[in-house]
Amino acid sequence: MNIPDLLRTLPSVDRLLHLPAVSALAGTHGRERVTAAIRSLIADERQRILHEGSGAIAEDRWPAMIAERLEREARPALRRVVNCSGVIAHTNLGRALLAPEAARAAMEAGAANVNLEYDLTLGERGDRDALVEALLERVTGAPAATVVNNNAAAVLLTLNSLAEGREVIVSRGELIEIGGSFRLPEIMAKSGCALREVGTTNRTHLVDYERAINERTGLILRAHTSNYRVIGFTAAPEPRELAALARARGLPLAVDLGSGTLIDLRPFGLPREPTVQETLAEGADVVTFSGDKLLGGPQAGVIVGSAPWLAKIKKNHLRRALRTDKMTLAALEATLRLYENPEAAIRAIPTLRHLTRPVGEIREVAQRAAAILREAMPEADITLLDDVARAGAGSLPEVDIPSVSVAIKSPALSPGGLAAWFRGLQTPIIGRVENDLFRLDMRCVDDPESVRPRT
Repeated sequence: MNIPDLLRTLPSVDRLLHLPAVSALAGTHGRERVTAAIRSLIADERQRILHEGSGAIAEDRWPAMIAERLEREARPALRRVVNCSGVIAHTNLGRALLAPEAARAAMEAGAANVNLEYDLTLGERGDRDALVEALLERVTGAPAATVVNNNAAAVLLTLNSLAEGREVIVSRGELIEIGGSFRLPEIMAKSGCALREVGTTNRTHLVDYERAINERTGLILRAHTSNYRVIGFTAAPEPRELAALARARGLPLAVDLGSGTLIDLRPFGLPREPTVQETLAEGADVVTFSGDKLLGGPQAGVIVGSAPWLAKIKKNHLRRALRTDKMTLAALEATLRLYENPEAAIRAIPTLRHLTRPVGEIREVAQRAAAILREAMPEADITLLDDVARAGAGSLPEVDIPSVSVAIKSPALSPGGLAAWFRGLQTPIIGRVENDLFRLDMRCVDDPESVRPRT
């Protein structure tokens, strides 16, 4: 049969719409969507015939194909995945997981009217900062606080409020770039400030800051290098020294902490990461940090510090463009309440629990997961592997966190092919290929059943 004759064997849209199984799909998905799916499939079949020269598929297969196309198109773009990547707060996978209390608070706020900007006592307009400010003051020790939609916004708002049209002094070794080509010098320019670099990449002294201060100086900024380390022949002034210099010259000292941990992680075998409380105690006037990194809450940019400087930040009209919504504030409030009992926070906040989890517990989960995978993939070679995980999201750079992975070798698929197959599951499982081996890191897996492949 020649190509034109083969093309004539394709069913018409109307014929397929009148098949009983397809008519039932129209009742669920709507006639327009079903019609569009049929046209798309017929176009695909036409192209296949033109390229392969083979006949059209049997008519009884069309309803299943149409149903599969409709189901695939109906899947939400934002889908739950299982994080076996070995990166705990994975930026591309949504960073921190909310504690159940925080997730529930966000859901309840989203489904109801709430007193977002309404003072229930006075019966008049209120301030959304009031929902979390007192909590932030308690857990950080700061006299004042405000919240915006992420830490980049927090830095932008701080610079624009306190130093617009003036110079901001920053050590050359702190001119950071983070994911998505976000660079501190660029955000400084957008905030209306002029960058004044001091020191060198690896060594900056107090006298460098002192010499740079002039009548145009508006602020001294210290950016914590939370996503890289400079090691070897290095020097930087002590935070208290820098704070004393800023205070003596009548300038604010702002510190961008980024990861924003509120708990000392050293008892869990992790390196020292400056806490928000320590940074404020050392003399910082303003501290900015993320809500969805080591804090373990929703995406937010938190600004805490002295009341006079925070008052200037709050008066900036730009704050309205950067404000958070009711669900974010609800989740942040619930997360911060957990920090009023730090020991409970370690257990309740998933990011902290996964970060501090004992290796023995991870190994037990890995053993059970391996048994499940051997049952589901009898042809594969599945073994346990001592591994290392990372904190992620620019936190604790270059820190190897001991973990355990399930390593999988398939006679039919390459390591990259295995990674793609797991990503294509009904609930995608995100592993990684390293040293030509596909592995599923178990540090972030609470339930081994979650790695059972479901196509």
